[in-house]
Amino acid sequence: MSQAEAARKASPLWTLGLFRSELLTTFRRWRTLALLGVLAAVPVLVGIAVRIETGDGSSAGGGGGGGGGPAFISQITNNGLFLVFTALAATLPFFLPMAIGVVAGDAVAGEAGAGTLRYLLVAPAGRSRLLLTKYATVMTFCLVATLVVAVSALITGALLFPLGDLTTISGTRIGFSEGLARALLIALVVAVSLIGVAALGLFVSTLTHSGIAAMATTVGLLITVQILDQIPQLHALHPYLFSHYWLSFADLMREPVYWDDLTKNLGLQALYAAVFGSAAWARFTAKDITA
Repeated sequence: MSQAEAARKASPLWTLGLFRSELLTTFRRWRTLALLGVLAAVPVLVGIAVRIETGDGSSAGGGGGGGGGPAFISQITNNGLFLVFTALAATLPFFLPMAIGVVAGDAVAGEAGAGTLRYLLVAPAGRSRLLLTKYATVMTFCLVATLVVAVSALITGALLFPLGDLTTISGTRIGFSEGLARALLIALVVAVSLIGVAALGLFVSTLTHSGIAAMATTVGLLITVQILDQIPQLHALHPYLFSHYWLSFADLMREPVYWDDLTKNLGLQALYAAVFGSAAWARFTAKDITA
């Protein structure tokens, strides 16, 4: 290897260029844009449904206290900002992680299936650097997807319902600016809650040369974990499932904030990211790349 090639390989600017290229490739795909479009449509549909349901003066969720939707849904008619929390609660169990699973599952397997993975490694990217770039791209998609839901919900809520001071779950009143700041913090927490799924999907993606198989397997594992988390007899297993503490972001709307489940969720996501990220690295660095 020449000195010029070695300098290029070690250059942080070249690494940033690789990351930029991965971002452009990911967000230019029609599949990615379609996923973001579906995520943006969910808050609009929820907002319109609540608006229609409450058009006769009744409360959202049937006014029965229990209701069938997220806990925030009964507050949407009083303050459109609650549509942000409702939309995130509605998309987090399936829509958001499914989108992450599709992008993560295709990250490596899609390149192998298209025959471009070998050329990326010759670039020279290096296996560790390429895998890290792929994971950083998926995590960026986690953030973008979550913000798409939050921004779509905020715009829809502002158009259909009044905005202003809001009441927390604890019954205290906070200003709109503080509520907006908490909405942003909640969106960030939701994005971080998906890094475990991202690492799992990336690991699955290193096991096959078929992007479709990797995506289907990741989504299948996601659904399986969600089912296991709903079986009471497996309660001892629940705290170790990556989805168990996902909805703990609601504790950010308490006064004072309850941090117990939030810290458990963040710690669990970090553990999943470390375990499956390491497994993906071990598999990818030892993998025989023929495509």
